[in-house]
Amino acid sequence: MSSGFTVWFTGLSGSGKSTIAGHLADDLRARGLPVVILDGDEVRSGLSSDLGFSRGDRDTQVRRVGWICDLLTRSGVVAIAALVSPYEATRSEVTATIGRCLMVHVDAPLEMLAARDTKGLYREAVAGRVGDLTGVGDPYEPPSEPDVRCVSDGEETPEACSARVLGRLIEMGWLAPAAAAGGVRAVATDGESQDDVDVRDRLVDLGHID
Repeated sequence: MSSGFTVWFTGLSGSGKSTIAGHLADDLRARGLPVVILDGDEVRSGLSSDLGFSRGDRDTQVRRVGWICDLLTRSGVVAIAALVSPYEATRSEVTATIGRCLMVHVDAPLEMLAARDTKGLYREAVAGRVGDLTGVGDPYEPPSEPDVRCVSDGEETPEACSARVLGRLIEMGWLAPAAAAGGVRAVATDGESQDDVDVRDRLVDLGHID
């Protein structure tokens, strides 16, 4: 069986998918794994520059990225996809094709995304200049049963979410635990938050601390 797998991040624009994907890629590369990130914005500017934002075009974008992820996974590479991918039926279709695919929902309240609005998309949508923004003028269907759900509301850090994704990959047997390389898992101490524990676990995984 191929040692490759896919981690698919879905969520609204600005929810933090690409940021978390970047942290996860760093973690996996530190373990010596080959990793390719497929970011939705980058794919649209290249491979999918011919597509618009109709439902059919959005589905085509997801299927194209899914095809690449399947190819990479079968070739022993870790593929990380970070794109809105708003419709559950199409996500289910591509994950079934890939097989070894971990679905991560990056969930963020719409009001927080509008407040962040790093790309100005939500301001444009409210002003009526963008009519098909997912979550505002176009529907978003969150995964009914994601493998990991990250809540991007300012409470959970991207590092902590990456650590939880790593943990789930280990649970599924797709990634060796740190203990297999002689590492020791971090143990919570008095006064630590769960994020502190998760980040400390991540540093152990990366070999920065014992």
